[in-house]
Amino acid sequence: MTQKEISRLRVINQTIDGVLTIREAAELLDLSERQVLRLNKGVVDEGPAFIIHKNRGRKPKHATTDDIKDLIIELKQTKYEEANFNHFHELIEEHEDVTVSYPTVHRILTEAGIKSPKKHRKRKAHHRRKRKPQKGMLVQIDASPHKWIIGSDPFDLHGAIDDATGEILALYFTPNECMEGYFEIVRQIVSNHGIPTSIYCDRHPVFVPRNYDKLSIEDQLDG
Repeated sequence: MTQKEISRLRVINQTIDGVLTIREAAELLDLSERQVLRLNKGVVDEGPAFIIHKNRGRKPKHATTDDIKDLIIELKQTKYEEANFNHFHELIEEHEDVTVSYPTVHRILTEAGIKSPKKHRKRKAHHRRKRKPQKGMLVQIDASPHKWIIGSDPFDLHGAIDDATGEILALYFTPNECMEGYFEIVRQIVSNHGIPTSIYCDRHPVFVPRNYDKLSIEDQLDG
């Protein structure tokens, strides 16, 4: 038994005794976890001789390191192009009888400029909020800056829309988004459609000061 075989047997015996995990043994021996499990079972069933007759005098399936490297790269770029590195390592070991460790596969593919495909996460479905069932229950207000008139400077168009019907309830132009514009569209809403149950707006500084969360209760009440 060679020194390498003695070292391998010592590590396998430590996995059998529970001193080392399969993963730790694989890292120490530069083998895949599946190979370690195979050696582990062989030693349990057949004894130390399993280590010898599985290695000594056996001609490698691929004669040189370059041959193995070229084969791994070719398989990854053709037959198993869609597989990530971990799955690819399992596939070539199971179906192509290429028994090299995962770190070796990873190194060969990385040096060849090949990247492991990433899993595509499923996008979470965003469900639209249901519209209110009746007109006047909710009115949404907002302002949009744009060159509304050709050749003129940009204006902010303040607008209001009924959530239930989609009806435009009020519009008003100002040089910029401001409270004056919102006061005017609220006036139009109340005058032409009555008082809505609720009004929704964004957190624009016109409505909510930037430091609002840091203000004391007294400051908030004072406005």
